[in-house]
Amino acid sequence: MPIIASAKSGGSFEPVSEGVHIANCISIIDLGDQYSEKYDKTQRKVLLTWEVTDETIEIDGEEKPRVISNEYTLSLSEKANLRTHLEAWRGKNFTQEELDGFDLQNVLGKPCQLSIVHNERNGNVYANIKSIMSIPKGMPTPPVVSELTYFALDDAASLSLIDKLPQWIQDKIKKSTTYGTLVRCQSVPKGADYGPVDTDSSDLPF
Repeated sequence: MPIIASAKSGGSFEPVSEGVHIANCISIIDLGDQYSEKYDKTQRKVLLTWEVTDETIEIDGEEKPRVISNEYTLSLSEKANLRTHLEAWRGKNFTQEELDGFDLQNVLGKPCQLSIVHNERNGNVYANIKSIMSIPKGMPTPPVVSELTYFALDDAASLSLIDKLPQWIQDKIKKSTTYGTLVRCQSVPKGADYGPVDTDSSDLPF
């Protein structure tokens, strides 16, 4: 099923270096509805990951591209970071039709330029994506090296695929109310009475 948008990992590795890098989007992960204590509300979140084409790291004796991820609220509202980054990546604004529903799978495997900055927190240095830019016309880009991953948390069947994701992402997904609902629905016998359903969607991000 598509992940439709509309109107960091832990570890002891050195962060991706500061500056502008060419990168390929290798992963789009639906994190489900996540509760924020800071804002006291629940919003649908999605995680995008890129491989940085000019830096590698040795893992289990094998050189692999460095990666960096960014979490977004799944929204294309006017002030949403996801909309800002996607429009800069595409090099054009969304049409009204696209704002009504844009499938994020369209950007999987696509190249872009990432502007990366370092931020220090609690004595640790983290690499963060400050902005995304489109690739200039005619500029060659390295091919995708990593396996592409697309995960939509939309039905009970998707639960069987979670184990294929990195552990820290699994832990994040399992904190979502979406995951909890799917687990409960899977454990209820077919044809069982679920009781009254709350149809009030006033608190949802869309």
